[in-house]
Amino acid sequence: MLLIIAISFLLTGAISYYHFKKENEQYHEERLRRKEYAVLESIGFFLGGEQLSDNTDSIVSLFDTKVCELAQVNGLDINIYGLNGNLLIASNPALHEAELIPTKLPYDLMERLYQTSDQILMRYKADTLSFLSTYDFIRNYEEKPVAIINLPYFDAKDLSREDLRNFLWRLTEIYFLLFLAAVFIAYFLSNYITSSLQTIGQHIKSTRLKGGNYQLDWKYEDEIGELVKEYNRMLQELEASAAKLAQTERESAWREMAKQVAHEIKNPLTPMRLNVQYLEKSLKTDNPEKLQEFSESMIHQIDTLSNIAAAFSRFASMPELKLKHFPVRELVKRVAGLYPEQNVSFHAEDEDLEILADPDQLIRVMNNLINNALQSVPDGRAEKIEVFLSKQAQEALIEVRDNGSGIPESQHEKIFEPRFTTKSSGMGLGLALVKRIITGFGGRIEFETELNVGTTFKVYLPLS
Repeated sequence: MLLIIAISFLLTGAISYYHFKKENEQYHEERLRRKEYAVLESIGFFLGGEQLSDNTDSIVSLFDTKVCELAQVNGLDINIYGLNGNLLIASNPALHEAELIPTKLPYDLMERLYQTSDQILMRYKADTLSFLSTYDFIRNYEEKPVAIINLPYFDAKDLSREDLRNFLWRLTEIYFLLFLAAVFIAYFLSNYITSSLQTIGQHIKSTRLKGGNYQLDWKYEDEIGELVKEYNRMLQELEASAAKLAQTERESAWREMAKQVAHEIKNPLTPMRLNVQYLEKSLKTDNPEKLQEFSESMIHQIDTLSNIAAAFSRFASMPELKLKHFPVRELVKRVAGLYPEQNVSFHAEDEDLEILADPDQLIRVMNNLINNALQSVPDGRAEKIEVFLSKQAQEALIEVRDNGSGIPESQHEKIFEPRFTTKSSGMGLGLALVKRIITGFGGRIEFETELNVGTTFKVYLPLS
């Protein structure tokens, strides 16, 4: 801003000076032409009806005294030349002695004068002196040239300096005020911009992947507002990426742990089962019923451990998804029909929906959701499990609704974590597996719950 003010001041001053100079030159040229016209009119009045010829002696005798009078009246120096270009009369001989005005007119000037037969305006420069000079014919009553008159004009150097000085001084005052205003505006504007950028910069420096970040608030729709908007958007994406990364890390840790648990548990289970069975057959005792009861209890515990190892093994090694297009209605209906002894009903729209998913893994999802729904119903309450299939925009919606105990609000955020379970038995891996499979399909899973009323799990799958 300051540079623009300074440049505009210099340009305005230069243009103004050039304009004043041109105006001044035009003014003095017009003024000299008017003076020459006045001198020629005076000469014409002076000559009257006299029979003036181009004779040199008659011209000198006639104008010798009148030239000085005309020069004084008009405030000019007057020189009269003969038609051959030689100087005849000069009101100020000092100009010729100083060689400012020639005593004989140049040939090219004479040639121009005879060709144009009109006034010629010349501009001369000698060292630091600059002046104008006009040349024209003196004519008799018959309009025939009898002599050449020359009027040098030495006021041309005066460029109305006082007017120009006053103008430039006023211009300087105006631009000084503009400069102060620009300094004031630039200072606060730069502080406004830099302070905003510094605030954003500090927030960017303090941004951490682990969280604790907060979005900026900007009330203006300007460039800073756009920057703040982009920062807030980046922050949201960062938080989403951090959450996804944390979830991936947790799942990865659980898979590694599941592999180790499954491996460590599976190895001793088979020998333990065989040894218990061998002990039951080979050991002779007075109380065989007690031995059989003990043996069955041990085998049951071994089978429980085996099931735990199998569940961890399944969680650790999810099979690769084999996606294909298929109608979902028949599959969901078939899974719901696998529970004839429980009150599991299926409801669907007339329209069949085709999705892109892995049928085997979708069966696994439905089994998990229905089993969880059945197990959530408390003792003494008749199960009522409803499975719905409908279309929502460009997605197929599968709902599994139960009349169980519901999920407390404090446990909502943990529902899909591998370690979470609301049942007295099991490892809490079912819903974690379900979410992993649904996410692999490009879908999502949500739930709605009400304590002592029931829970509804909603699975959204993209249509083909």
